Amino acid sequence: MTSQFGPNYVRAIAPYVAGKPISEVARQFGLDEARIVKLASNENPLGMPESAQRAMAQAASELGRYPDSNAFELKAALAARYDVPPEWITLGNGSNDILELAAHACVERGQSIVYSQYSFAVYALATQGVGARHLVTPAVRHGHDLDAMLAAIADDTRLVFVANPNNPTGTFIDGATLEAFIAKVPGHVAVVLDEAYTEYLAADKRYDSIAWVRRYPNLLVSRTFSKAYGLAGLRIGFAIAQPGLTDLLNRLRQPFNVNTLAQAAAVAALGDTAFLEKSAALNAEGYRLLTAAFERLNLEYVPSDGNFVLVRVGHDDGAGDRVNLALLKQGVIVRPVGNYGLPQWLRVTIGLPEENAAFLAALERALASA
Repeated sequence: MTSQFGPNYVRAIAPYVAGKPISEVARQFGLDEARIVKLASNENPLGMPESAQRAMAQAASELGRYPDSNAFELKAALAARYDVPPEWITLGNGSNDILELAAHACVERGQSIVYSQYSFAVYALATQGVGARHLVTPAVRHGHDLDAMLAAIADDTRLVFVANPNNPTGTFIDGATLEAFIAKVPGHVAVVLDEAYTEYLAADKRYDSIAWVRRYPNLLVSRTFSKAYGLAGLRIGFAIAQPGLTDLLNRLRQPFNVNTLAQAAAVAALGDTAFLEKSAALNAEGYRLLTAAFERLNLEYVPSDGNFVLVRVGHDDGAGDRVNLALLKQGVIVRPVGNYGLPQWLRVTIGLPEENAAFLAALERALASA
C-alpha cells in the first residue's frame, strides 16, 4: 500500500538493511546461538574494552538524569587528542548521524551531492532524505575516481562524500592524492571525509586529515567509536570541522543525541591505546590469513585497508546470495552486497582466529555445494 504521507523523495527511500543478528539466524535455521559466527557488520571481534566497561559501570548511577548535551568531558578529550578547539567538534549517534546531519545542514532540496559507486549505502540514503540529486561517479578498481568526482561537481552541488578506507570495498586513497582533491573542490562545496576505519591503517599509510581541516574550511572529517574502539552498540561518532560547518550541524542535531554511558565509554576508549593497538594487530593477522586462503581457493578479492575483505564467490549474479545462504545454514553470517551492485561478492569482517577458521571451513563447503 502506498502511503499518502510525506514527499515522494522520502517514500522512494529503500530503508537501510543491517546485517542479520545472531538471534535471527538461530531462529531461522534452528541453530545454537553460541555456535554462530557473525562476520557481517565490521564490529571489533574483541568487543568492548574493559576500560570502557568500567567507565560505563561508574556512570550508571547518573542514568536518572539527562546526558550532558554538550559532552564537555568527551569534547575536551577529543580536543586534546586532535589539538583542535572543542567548538570544532560535533558528536553524533554513530557516525551515520554525522553523515545525515551534514546532508541536512549543507544541501537544499533539488541541489546535488556527489559520491562514488560502491561507496557506503548511507550516502545515497542521506542524499535521498534531503531530496537532493545523486551524482554518482563510476568506481575504478572498486574505489573512488577522484578526477571523475571533481568533474561531476555541478553548479548546484553542495556536498561531496568520500570514504577512506571505503566501505564495502576496503579501497584506500593515499594522503597526498586525497589532499590534492580536497584543495580543488570549490570552497562553497562541503567535503565529508568519512574515516570510520582509519585506525586500521598501517603506519606507512597514515596521514593527518585534521591538519587539512585547519586549512580547508569546507572539510569535515567524520570518525566513529563503533569499529576499532569496540563501542558499536553504544552508537557514538564525531566530526571535526571549522565552526562554519560545526555550527550548522549543532543547530540540527538532537540535544541529547549521545547518551551518558556512550560518553563515558568513549572517553575511556579514547585513552586506551593498548586496546587499539591490540585490535589493529589482530586485524592485520586475520587479514593475512583470510587473503592467503582466498588465493589458495582461487577467489578474487579486493585488497582492503579496513577490518573486512570483499571476496568474489562466483561469476553469476546469483552467486553471492547462494553462497551466503549456504554459509547461514552452517551458522556463519557474512554480508551479501548485491544492494551495492556487487551480486557476485560477499563482504567478510575479520574476526578472531577461531572465527576466521570457522568461516573458511564453511566457505569451502559452501563453494563445493554451490
